[in-house]
Amino acid sequence: MLRYTIRRLLTMIPTLIAISVIVFVIIQLPPGDYLESHIATMQAQGESVDQKKIAFLREQYGLDQPMWKQYLTWATGFIQGDLGYSFEYDLPVTEVVGDRMFLTILISIVTIVFTWLIAFPIGIYSATHQYSWGDYGLTFIGFIGLATPNFLLALVMLYFANVYFGTSIGGLMDPEFIGQSWSTAKLFSVLEHLWIPVIVIGTSGTAAMIRRLRANLLDELEKQYVTTGRAKGLPPGKLLRKYPLRMALNFFVADIGNLLPGVISGAEVVAVVLSLPTTGPLLIASLQSQDMYLAGSFLMFLAMLTVIGMLISDLLLAMLDPRIRLQGAPAK
Repeated sequence: MLRYTIRRLLTMIPTLIAISVIVFVIIQLPPGDYLESHIATMQAQGESVDQKKIAFLREQYGLDQPMWKQYLTWATGFIQGDLGYSFEYDLPVTEVVGDRMFLTILISIVTIVFTWLIAFPIGIYSATHQYSWGDYGLTFIGFIGLATPNFLLALVMLYFANVYFGTSIGGLMDPEFIGQSWSTAKLFSVLEHLWIPVIVIGTSGTAAMIRRLRANLLDELEKQYVTTGRAKGLPPGKLLRKYPLRMALNFFVADIGNLLPGVISGAEVVAVVLSLPTTGPLLIASLQSQDMYLAGSFLMFLAMLTVIGMLISDLLLAMLDPRIRLQGAPAK
């Protein structure tokens, strides 16, 4: 296990270097840069452009340097913990992300807990009561959840809240707390608004997880070791928990590689619809405005979390399922 972990950690270094090069090149592929986009926006609004100031900013931001030099400057700073400077916000990237990162993590973690608390008991019930009325009803609800886009559900909730209750459910806090320092009142305001994005974002994830858990558990319940356990007189609950349920959880653990970056990125489209101050809309805006250091640092952070999540999921799968071997050799 230790040798495998060290080898994977060493493999992560060239992997992340290759990802950083690809990310930087892709961000630079669109024609122009942030300043050119800014100039076009100003001209479209009828404002004059000071070319001397633009030349000064281009030199100050290093946009007049070759691409390879810009990449080395960004990559070196990233290794040292300096995520670069955001052109759009005229602030360091760490300050721009700030509270948005905290709110994104809060929403994502609560959504994950919400999804698991609902998906686990329903998925287990559907698998152990196959073709019952309860199974049919829950399956029907699951299909509705899978078929309904998150952004559409967000729009529907916004409409009904405004028409029938006369209230706006957009945002994550009351307007008077926006831009203010954290306090007990601001925290309670966030918690009051939190349930709406959690339900909207978690709906499709919950439905998908129920279907996957039901299918995996049904597959395990048909295997010979379950029949043998029943023949030995094991209680149904103990048999379910000790063997088939444990094996059916493999896909939950395997999803950790996607779960970690998802916790940070959040649901971008839903965040835009509900006006959530999370990192998702920030990433979209930085890509649109070619704010390369903000977008590049954010994408690299997501890549790091993906690689780390894959390593964690592989190690946990080996611990959870005795059939899995890290070295790829057959079990003796």
